[in-house]
Amino acid sequence: MSDVLRRLGYAALVIVLVTFGVSLLLSFAPGSVAQIVLGEEATPENIAVLERELGLDRPLFVQYFDWLWHAVQGDLGTSPITGRSVTQSIAERLPVTLEIAALALIISLSAAVVLAVLSATAPNSILDRGINAVTSVLLSVPTFVAGPLLIFLFAITIKGFPALGWTSIETGLGPNLRAAFLPALAAGLVEIASFHRVLRADLISTLREDFVAAARAKGMGRGYVLFRHAFRPSSFSLLTVSGLSLARLIGGTIIVEALFVLPGLGQLITQSIAQRDVVTVQGVVAFIAIVFVLINTLVDIGYGLIDPRVRRAPRVQRSPKATSKKEAAA
Repeated sequence: MSDVLRRLGYAALVIVLVTFGVSLLLSFAPGSVAQIVLGEEATPENIAVLERELGLDRPLFVQYFDWLWHAVQGDLGTSPITGRSVTQSIAERLPVTLEIAALALIISLSAAVVLAVLSATAPNSILDRGINAVTSVLLSVPTFVAGPLLIFLFAITIKGFPALGWTSIETGLGPNLRAAFLPALAAGLVEIASFHRVLRADLISTLREDFVAAARAKGMGRGYVLFRHAFRPSSFSLLTVSGLSLARLIGGTIIVEALFVLPGLGQLITQSIAQRDVVTVQGVVAFIAIVFVLINTLVDIGYGLIDPRVRRAPRVQRSPKATSKKEAAA
C-alpha cells in the first residue's frame, strides 16, 4: 500500500512540474491570447479588457493553480481561441495518435524480434554484423529525415501509399492502414534499432546459460530451445523498453503528424502553441503525462506476469513457538 501511494505521489509531482513548466515557457513567448483573438488591429484597451475577462491579467501562479484545481476535478478547461472543451478536442484527436503509436510499436517489435533472433543464433557472424550495421543506420536517422525519404520512396516513386493526409477507419480498414503505414514506419524505425539491440544482448546471454545447455543435451531442437526456453526470460528488458517506447510514441508524434498532416494530438499541440492557447497545451501535456505514468505502472505489473520471481514475496510471519522462545530468552 505504501509503495502504491509513493508511486501515485511521484506521478502527481511529475504532472504538476511538467504542466507548470509548459505554462512558464509559454508565458515568455511574445504576444498574448487576447491579441490573437482580437486580431492585429486591436487596441491596447480592448486587449486589456479581454485579458481581464479571460483572467490573463492575474499572476502566473494564480492562473496555473486555478487551472490545476479544475483539472483535478476532471475539467481541463475551455480553449479561449476555439471556445471548445479541451477534453473534447483530445477525445476527437486521440484515436489518430493512438493508432499511429500502436502500429509503430507493432512494426518495430515484429522487425526487431526477427532481427534479434537471427543475430543471436549466429553472434559475430557476417549476418550479425550486417544486421548491426543496418540497425546502426536506423538509429542515426532522425524522424524528420526518415519521413520525407519514406514519402519519396513509397508514395512518389512506388506510389503504393498516400503521401499526406488521413483516412478514417470508418471509411474502411484497408484505406485506413494504407494512410497510417508510412507515418507509423517513420516513427518506428528508431525503435527497431533499440529493440533489436536490447533483445539480441539478452538472447545471447540466455543462450549461454546452463539450463539451455541442459535442454540441448536432452535432444531438444534448436528452435524449440530458443523460443520455448530462452526467449521468455530474455524478454524482460524488451518489455520495459517497449512500454516506455509506447509512451514516448504517444507523446512524440508531433514531427510525424506535422510531416504527414495527420489530425492527431501532435497537430493539436502544435497549433495551440502557435496560438498561445495555454489551456489546451496544458491539457494535452497533462494527458500525455498521465498516459506515460500509467504505462510505466502497467510495465511493472507485466514483470510479475512474465516472471513470478519479480512478484513481492509475502511477509514471513513468526510462528507462535518462535515468538514464545524469544520472549522467554528476553
